[in-house]
Amino acid sequence: MSTSDNTDQFRAALDRVVKTYDVRGLVGSDLTEEVVTAIGAAFVDEVGAAGHEVVVGHDMRDSSPAFAAAFALGAQARGGDVVSIGLCSTDESYYASGALSAAAAMFTASHNPATYNGIKLSRPGAQGLSRDTGLAAVRDRAAVYLRDGIDEVAVPGSFRRQDVLADYAAYLRSLVDLSSIRPITIVVDAGNGMGGLTVPAVLGEAAGLPPLPITVIPMYFELDGSFPNHEANPLEPKNLVDLQRAVVERGADLGLAFDGDADRCFVIDENGGAVTPSAVAAIVALREIARARAEDPDAEITVIHNLITSWIVPETIEAAGAIPLRTRVGHSLIKDAMRESGAVFGGEHSAHYYFRDFWSADNGMLAAMHLLAEFGAQDRPLSELSAQFTPYAMSGEINSTIDDVPAAFTRIVEAFTGRADFDELDGLTVTGSVAGDEPFWWFSVRSSNTEPLLRLNVEAGDRATMERIRDEALALIRG
Repeated sequence: MSTSDNTDQFRAALDRVVKTYDVRGLVGSDLTEEVVTAIGAAFVDEVGAAGHEVVVGHDMRDSSPAFAAAFALGAQARGGDVVSIGLCSTDESYYASGALSAAAAMFTASHNPATYNGIKLSRPGAQGLSRDTGLAAVRDRAAVYLRDGIDEVAVPGSFRRQDVLADYAAYLRSLVDLSSIRPITIVVDAGNGMGGLTVPAVLGEAAGLPPLPITVIPMYFELDGSFPNHEANPLEPKNLVDLQRAVVERGADLGLAFDGDADRCFVIDENGGAVTPSAVAAIVALREIARARAEDPDAEITVIHNLITSWIVPETIEAAGAIPLRTRVGHSLIKDAMRESGAVFGGEHSAHYYFRDFWSADNGMLAAMHLLAEFGAQDRPLSELSAQFTPYAMSGEINSTIDDVPAAFTRIVEAFTGRADFDELDGLTVTGSVAGDEPFWWFSVRSSNTEPLLRLNVEAGDRATMERIRDEALALIRG
């Protein structure tokens, strides 16, 4: 077999784990320490980190410490000076990348089951790395290192440990002042993920910060990568049941649920009802627009929303005198758009929230703090506050396993031609051509970037219209 054939073999193996905007795969088969070491070396080469610091952090999964150590070996071999921050949330690793102006690698598979792991890679300043902006090149370089071995530089990089949790917590508190809100009680479900480490530091006194008028009732704060209570994926309604019950039983003001790496936050109101991420995005957008306008009354303010957020999000942004910018789905893509547009905030319906003052990276904890600040500054229950930002009927995300995606798209276009407009910014968005007092409707169909699924999201002016369009679209998708 030729050298190029060998390289192609390794590249094909890496292609299974190098996704659109991160690395993710099954531990032991797709992801091994040898593969991770090669990726560490390739990453340093691609981002020019030889002679510079490289932050390495990891979540609580059983495989994460060994993978972080393997990555550090590869990074050092190519001259990267590793700063190990140990156990951390993904947004904590972004903080380290931003505060230290260092490239970073975070070992996590986010909300995926315990058998998975992955890597979220950033250039200095928490700038995301996607296939289009360097991740494919990392894959190709790693394939060569797997084939030939890593060519160690004359002076390998150094290694040191640094705990950044207290600084991270203090920085978030500097962005959102919670000291003067009314006393509130919240239940927090960390799902045995990294929220169990970060919530006590940011909202409590674990990092040595002053107490806040917030009583936290903890659920599943024990760090456990086997996820013994439920999967750390709050996007699935079944994983919110325990939190919803606890909020009602304990008479709490609200509940927060974090995913495994704690970069996404979902919200439950006092009645146990789920507050949509679009409503959270609209509330946070108003706060960030007001903050930017206070700094510069004449500034042109842009806020990003992805194409599956509720229409209330761009409507809220426009009503506040800012410019809504519609984007594709995906955290690295949106981080790039945040920087390119100078947006002060960005929101996704998947509960990723991005902040200009957090290096344009996403931070679920910071979004939660904004929500707590807004809620705690008034006396209405959360159900009433969120209702004004939930005027329309949404289906939620409905996933279908489809063998022939192009055929499904063709069926949709044929069925809706003449009564809808189409755009292909990300998959297919179909917007109804309605007249008079007819309720508006739209839906998005897009392939998952991380799973073999076709995702449907539907919104309409009333529930009956939403359900009618939802059922018609599903029938077409599933053939």
